[in-house]
Amino acid sequence: MKFKSRWMVGLVVLPLALTGCTATSNTAATTDAAASGEKVTIAVVTHGSPGDTFWDVVKSGAEQAGTDLGATVTYQGDGDPVKQSQLIDAAIATKPDGLIVSMANPDGVKNAVERAVSAGIPVITINSGLEQSKEFGAQTHIGQSEFIAGQGAGEQLADADVSNVICVIHEAGNTGLEERCNGAADTLGGTVSNVQVDVANVADAQNTIKSKLLADPSIDGVLTLNPGIAVAASQAIEEATSTAVLATFDVSSDVTQLILDDKILFAVDQQPYSQGYLPVTFLTLQARNGDVVGGGLPVYSGPGFVTKDNADQVAKFAKNGTR
Repeated sequence: MKFKSRWMVGLVVLPLALTGCTATSNTAATTDAAASGEKVTIAVVTHGSPGDTFWDVVKSGAEQAGTDLGATVTYQGDGDPVKQSQLIDAAIATKPDGLIVSMANPDGVKNAVERAVSAGIPVITINSGLEQSKEFGAQTHIGQSEFIAGQGAGEQLADADVSNVICVIHEAGNTGLEERCNGAADTLGGTVSNVQVDVANVADAQNTIKSKLLADPSIDGVLTLNPGIAVAASQAIEEATSTAVLATFDVSSDVTQLILDDKILFAVDQQPYSQGYLPVTFLTLQARNGDVVGGGLPVYSGPGFVTKDNADQVAKFAKNGTR
């Protein structure tokens, strides 16, 4: 599979991000304690529940950055925006040196994020909520443009002569997932129909996908947005004796193996480990050295594409829990 040149412009080289400009201002949360050498504390509050394979990788990245930099990192997650907002408020009360937040439901956590900013706590958003990040007062966003990533997936599927795709959304109300499907529809040159499933019930998701394939044999492509759902879709395709091409977003050891087995065409990789590691690094630098990274613009961790050409290499890291 070839990379499209326009996807490459989004890739960011960390040294450039760290040294490209001099910050013009610092927030009140660049504390005297941090300046005097005491340990920096970073709070991470995401919409990913504990035990989710994707968010476990994000958590690992954040915690490893804390270990490498000598910073204390706390991590909590809840997919309910009301509960996530409560976790954000609880984090604000501890007066951390920085706050990292994902925003799958931006409107649902808006007030809590703005309260953190008003309290003088530097905020970096990750993964979801790129479009609202600056508006809510975050310094930068680390992740990928979900629409652009979806466009890349649509192009890859079009190159494989796929024209009738079901795009499987596994979290209701997650705007980023909807943007992935919208992006794929923008470039496929065919039909993309959204199918709603529940990531908490993989068996039911598998049956839903199987039923769609059996009901419409013209479906020649399945695009999933989660590794666990990708595995379920692979089984559904097999049970339905369908020839539909399967592609997915996000990487796991199961996904890389299915790519190597020619059961998944490609995976769009947003590199969740970086989404955990980089913001902890940025906020620790800010607390210790006054560096403010991003300039109000996003730092792209993706999209990249894992295909059979590079799946072996990625699989080595996936087994370590870092991809």
